[in-house]
Amino acid sequence: MELRKNYFADVRKDDLHEIGQPRARSDSPGHVTGKTAFFADRNFPGMLHLKMVRSPHHHARIRSIDTSEAEKHPGVVKILTARDVPHNVYTILILIQIGPEDETVLADGKVRWKGEAVVAVLAETERAAQEAAAKVKIDYEVLPAVFDMEEALKPGAPLVNEYHGQNYYLYDSGECRKVRFGDVEAGFAGADYVLEQSYQSSPIEHAPTETTGCVVAPEGNDRFTCYTNTQAMFFTLDNASIILQMPGNKLHFVGGTVGGGFGGKVDVIVEPIAILGAKLTGRPVSFIYSREEEMQISSPRAAEKVVIKDGVMKDGRIVARKVTGYTDAGAYSRHSPYGAQKGAGHYPGPYTIPNVWIDTYCVYTNRTPSSAMRGFGVTIGDFALEVQMDKLARLIGMDPLEFRFINAYRDGDMKAHRQPTEGAALIECMQEASRAANWPVAEKYMTMSSYAKGA
Repeated sequence: MELRKNYFADVRKDDLHEIGQPRARSDSPGHVTGKTAFFADRNFPGMLHLKMVRSPHHHARIRSIDTSEAEKHPGVVKILTARDVPHNVYTILILIQIGPEDETVLADGKVRWKGEAVVAVLAETERAAQEAAAKVKIDYEVLPAVFDMEEALKPGAPLVNEYHGQNYYLYDSGECRKVRFGDVEAGFAGADYVLEQSYQSSPIEHAPTETTGCVVAPEGNDRFTCYTNTQAMFFTLDNASIILQMPGNKLHFVGGTVGGGFGGKVDVIVEPIAILGAKLTGRPVSFIYSREEEMQISSPRAAEKVVIKDGVMKDGRIVARKVTGYTDAGAYSRHSPYGAQKGAGHYPGPYTIPNVWIDTYCVYTNRTPSSAMRGFGVTIGDFALEVQMDKLARLIGMDPLEFRFINAYRDGDMKAHRQPTEGAALIECMQEASRAANWPVAEKYMTMSSYAKGA
């Protein structure tokens, strides 16, 4: 790493002790010596194994559930259905007032995606739990399903999630998160060129080495310790408390070591039902996804579609940008309303554009619920925006890096969501990138500054 101290010398403090210094990760010695304890390394006497009976359908009504044969299977200790869960309908982000509660811990009356949990089986061995799960009989009435976001938004589309009443998340701004800045139609009318392009992505699975799971141990006095690989310890604790209708001080969560997460382990999925199993049986419970479950059941990065329309002048200035974004939440919200909202604030990119119109939709479909993954809500949008920038530069016959210098925001510039730019340093980053890549640009761009008062 090389520190360029010639930038912002008048505002930067030089008493840095960490930035630019080599520092060993505190958890590295445990990892390389095999001493690190992961959640699945815990093994308690009398531990039960939990396996789920999952829906084979993307969308179906549950007519009946028959667990009688499964209950007779050797080794089975307890079988749980929706009626056993104290607060069966929840949503993760209710903790930050993003509702309504729209997801069932165990399906009740209906399944909305292929793989949704319907019945939990607890048995003495993992094999016994799997065999008993196969004996649970569920009578389904298969319903029409919708998998395409734009199809889901059309009148008459199958209703995915009755807790919302429509196939989109309802923001305080309406059916989508809206950003309005300037007069975008006037900007297009005055532009020399207008370019509209569509970009689309598919869901992306995190594929961590360690699959999702937890081990729960009763500690007596109605207290439970949950060893988990969650990436969101307090979200998990608080949501488990709500679902189980238990005070948080009865739950002790132990985590901090994750065998690969990338955002995929922020959903509160395994812990509440495992704790409930331990509470109702009085025994430790292990609930660990198989690799097949991890690939099909765990939340992927959402599929997204981004439609970008830009108005640009011959001199390189972008004068108008209109973006319509679609985020495929799957059957339930989880973190997707937040991700779509992030996209709305991000779609102008790191560029100063005087006229902006943005609509981003969080759409419900009968697909696996999506959630967080490495900058979710903005990563696919960044790809789309920067490809669009290259296309605009080619359209007007300009070098793509010089085109970005012209439009890059600087300190003091007003962003489309009405926050002034501070500490941008974008111009300086591009200057260093130009030098590092040996990509020549005109000298006037190499003397620019991110300070609004600069050149």
